[in-house]
Amino acid sequence: MTRDRAPARTRVLLTGAAGGIGTVLRAGLRGRYPELRLLDTEAMDAAGEGEEVVVADLRDYANVEAAMEGVDAVVHLAAIPGEAAFAEICAHNLVATYHVFEAARRQGATRVVYASSNHAIGFTPVTERIGPDAPLRPDTYYGVSKAFGEALGRLYVDKFGMDVACLRIGSFGERPGSRRELFTWLSPRDAVELVGCCLDAPYLGFAIVYGISANTRTWWDNPEAERIGYRPVDDAEAFAAELLAGPASDDPTERFQGGPFTGRDTTADHPPGVPPRGG
Repeated sequence: MTRDRAPARTRVLLTGAAGGIGTVLRAGLRGRYPELRLLDTEAMDAAGEGEEVVVADLRDYANVEAAMEGVDAVVHLAAIPGEAAFAEICAHNLVATYHVFEAARRQGATRVVYASSNHAIGFTPVTERIGPDAPLRPDTYYGVSKAFGEALGRLYVDKFGMDVACLRIGSFGERPGSRRELFTWLSPRDAVELVGCCLDAPYLGFAIVYGISANTRTWWDNPEAERIGYRPVDDAEAFAAELLAGPASDDPTERFQGGPFTGRDTTADHPPGVPPRGG
């Protein structure tokens, strides 16, 4: 299946618009599409023409479907952005993500750009170079939730004919902050370009794209990035001398691509509704 040109985007919904990545995308995508609909659980001021603010909780399906009205593409960022008790992850990362996909389908939005994470494959050893077809090896309940979102996206492509890009985001920030992030860094400038390419690609189908900059060091082959026209420009190597100074760490979690997320998380050791024991 091929398309000669990108579909015209008139209204793009951005969930989690008040978060770190959402704030950057809001500024970077402003003016690129006629209207950005900005959704979060907290109120935001609209910057002006072309922005609409919606306050909603994605756990409430009726709210999600109302926010999706008239939308033709969705960038879904909203989630608990790290490890938490499974009940919280389930509500905010699984149920809410299902609501986004289902409301998009019912309201006629044809494309979803889903913020997955490298933590869906976090227990992959750093000695292995992998691509988008690598086995899922989540390192946390958070990573499991991102693997769930990828599987849900695959379903909505195959069953309902939607276009879905799952972005396995590495380490987003103004600069890399550790040796590990020399391999995983995604700069703000490249993040805007990556999402824009996912929205504008003439044909997407189902794509898993590693959300990284043009880093000299990498664990990930990224063929789908090239297919959608993503050409990152920033390189974490510019910070290598500083980050590599000093002795190497003997932290065992550095054996895995998920880094610290692969360490034991005691906050999730107890069942829902049962408080953890003291000591």
